[in-house]
Amino acid sequence: MIQSIDYAAIAPPLILAVAAIGLLLADAFEAPRRVLSLLSGGSLAVALIAVAALAFGDRRDTLCLPDGLRGNGPRSCSYVADDFTLLFQGIVLGAAVVVVLLSLQEITDSKMPVGEYHFLLLAAVIGALTLVAARDLVLLLVALETLSLPVFALVALRRYDGTASEAALKLFLVSVASTAVMLFGISLVYGATGAMHLDRIAPALSRLPSDLDPVATAGAVLVLAGFAFKVAAVPFHFWAPDVYQGSPLPVAAFLSVVSKAAGFAGLAIVLALGLPAYAHVWGPVIAVLAALTMTIGNLVALRQRTAIRLLAWSSVAQSGYMLAPLSVGDDRLPEAVAATTAYVALYAVMNLGAFAVVIGFRRRAAEGLSPSWDALDDYRGLARRSPAVATALAFFLICLAGLPPGVMGLFAKVVVFRATVAGGVTWLAVVMAINTAIGLYYYLVWAVRLFTPAPGTAQPYDPAPGMPVRAAITATATAALVLSAAPQIVLQTVTQAT
Repeated sequence: MIQSIDYAAIAPPLILAVAAIGLLLADAFEAPRRVLSLLSGGSLAVALIAVAALAFGDRRDTLCLPDGLRGNGPRSCSYVADDFTLLFQGIVLGAAVVVVLLSLQEITDSKMPVGEYHFLLLAAVIGALTLVAARDLVLLLVALETLSLPVFALVALRRYDGTASEAALKLFLVSVASTAVMLFGISLVYGATGAMHLDRIAPALSRLPSDLDPVATAGAVLVLAGFAFKVAAVPFHFWAPDVYQGSPLPVAAFLSVVSKAAGFAGLAIVLALGLPAYAHVWGPVIAVLAALTMTIGNLVALRQRTAIRLLAWSSVAQSGYMLAPLSVGDDRLPEAVAATTAYVALYAVMNLGAFAVVIGFRRRAAEGLSPSWDALDDYRGLARRSPAVATALAFFLICLAGLPPGVMGLFAKVVVFRATVAGGVTWLAVVMAINTAIGLYYYLVWAVRLFTPAPGTAQPYDPAPGMPVRAAITATATAALVLSAAPQIVLQTVTQAT
């Protein structure tokens, strides 16, 4: 069973794999920090160019079943580079470039080994790129672990910091448990259908004997539970706040955007291509998960008084909005996947922008000896000290809240709301509307603080972030402005890709 490999199809992760090995070798020969950072960011940019080149060609696939194993069905492949894959790979790589920019100063400030950091970051991105292209359950699981394992080390890379070690341990234990749950679910699905490729699982489930129905049902639910851990859906969310707070902030940004985007892509692939026949099982489960996730995330976010934990609970709530369209089941599943994908793309810009400002502000506040440098009250008067930074953060928060002029955030919520209502899950749309109103409060409270005069006892400091962070803020703010002016760009692209 010797297979030919389409190296063009796997070019994006292959480029990063070669670059990651090159990084380790360069670090072993004590290459300068800037060279290693340039190699990391440059490889991501080259991989993004490869994705763009593939987007102008036809659908490509590789790692396919040999002729003798295809039977009478269609060609079954493990890795597929179609429009959906390339769209998510573009989102992942674009977000990863921003994370690299946010990491440059953090590596120096936290005294982390630069070679190890960039190697682990690229390895995690390779897992994300493979996950969104995987079309069989084995490759999905392997890609998910390739994404997860380097993140444990990234979280704990500040070896002198006990908080970081604790966060890494929590993430490790939760991830191991979720992997075990998912692996058990995969074994049940395989036992019931005798197939691992999603395009063979779907027809097998549609004609499954009644005595195997409980087995397949349990397998579908357990696979869904495994993905729920990865996207921090309630009740599998409890790791997120502590991990976000304990990890280096660029790693928290990576978890909130790149890891979450890959998790939702994998979930959509499994539901739409492998388990549509069991939509009557996973649809109601996702609806309940979405309602709990957005409600608990927003209610707990109301009580937060620090920026990082507020963003962590906000990220949990946003996962609920992304899950909501997928609850419609099989009838309108393509529209639901398009709505979730559009929300993920817009959320990536908004949340990365907010993290970029917080990272820049936190560093400068620490240098200025601000007593807490993470409390929301520390942001009082930021508009007077740095109008551009404060305006950018306020705009990102308004986008996350879904208020004009942050039209991209409003557009994202309208898209998922419309898909949920069209799918007949009206009660969930009502819950979503209530939660949107709750979310307005804590986003606006933080935004108002930016323009409120600081207490007279506050110690002054220069809030201007460094050049790489300014570049990240500028890039995300520009993207947010463009998408707020023309949000239909995302919907048209996503509709075509899905």
